[in-house]
Amino acid sequence: MEKVLFNGAPVSLCGSVPRPGDKAPGFVLTGKDLAEIRLADMSGRRVVLNVFPSLDTEVCAASVRRFNSEAAGLTDTEVLCVSMDLPFAAARFCTANGIDHVRPASAFRSDFGRDYGLTIAEGPLRGLLARAVVVIGADGCVMGVSLSHEITEEPDYGFVRQLLG
Repeated sequence: MEKVLFNGAPVSLCGSVPRPGDKAPGFVLTGKDLAEIRLADMSGRRVVLNVFPSLDTEVCAASVRRFNSEAAGLTDTEVLCVSMDLPFAAARFCTANGIDHVRPASAFRSDFGRDYGLTIAEGPLRGLLARAVVVIGADGCVMGVSLSHEITEEPDYGFVRQLLG
């Protein structure tokens, strides 16, 4: 079980974060159009998971805008922005912010948070997802994970550039 900080206070996460070399846990998330988004459907492509608590916070919104900008230059790579936000909220956010290079993916009716060890187990954000970036290779194995130790700070964008070039 990992621990991270929320405004300097430690909080525990449920489960175990996958490690580089592990087979990535499968998932079924929900897109802004309510369609299922399955890891299995992205076989043969790299997948970047930008995971965060909610689009309704400025830091999370900034990370989606930044990943949208950076995803435009990636080939054979799918970038999913994963939170517990409802698909309707994600659709509104994408429309209002011109988000068109990443896909919002809601974990509101899945075990994604538990399977990836990213569900916040305690404190005011209990039940939401911690901030992390998970990069999955075309072979379906985890290339790397960057778990943000302070939830209120933006993720390590350089981590993705280092892994994907």
